[in-house]
Amino acid sequence: MARVGRALGIHGDVLVDVLTDDPERRLSAGCTVLRGDGSLVIASSRAHSNRLALHFEGVDDRTAAEGLTGSLLEVERDPAERPDDPEEFYDDDLLGMSVALVDQQPASVDGRIGTVVEVVHLPAQDLLAVRLDDAREVLIPFVAEIVPDIDLERRRIMIDPPPGLLEDGFETDPPPDAE
Repeated sequence: MARVGRALGIHGDVLVDVLTDDPERRLSAGCTVLRGDGSLVIASSRAHSNRLALHFEGVDDRTAAEGLTGSLLEVERDPAERPDDPEEFYDDDLLGMSVALVDQQPASVDGRIGTVVEVVHLPAQDLLAVRLDDAREVLIPFVAEIVPDIDLERRRIMIDPPPGLLEDGFETDPPPDAE
């Protein structure tokens, strides 16, 4: 839902990078969020310079707030809950899903080439970190042109990668002959 950024002021507030489309519901006063193996209760939430500032119960000074920097904040939700927009997905629904190529004859029964191991949120776009079956990990831009189909029931994502996206490394010209 959010990643904790830097501490703000001396009273324990932190700035967060919001990763949810519903911050008013998920990151408001009184909400409980999960952090690692513990939980935090949001005491207050306010806008600050185009970001969100949170204050957690029991985090009352800058040192305690700095200890939260980099933490990923999550929330428990009903597994049947889905975003309102059918083109949106919760990260945890995508994790562990099989990835297959749209236009390739399957090498195995289901055409699987790998598994989603992480959803990376960047300012420009989101990426799917996919561990390929040959143990390499690739980042797949999470855009409709490259990821045209997500089947939550079958737990499979179909991709149509541009040339070179899945190749091992990059090609270089051979060294010139030393004659």
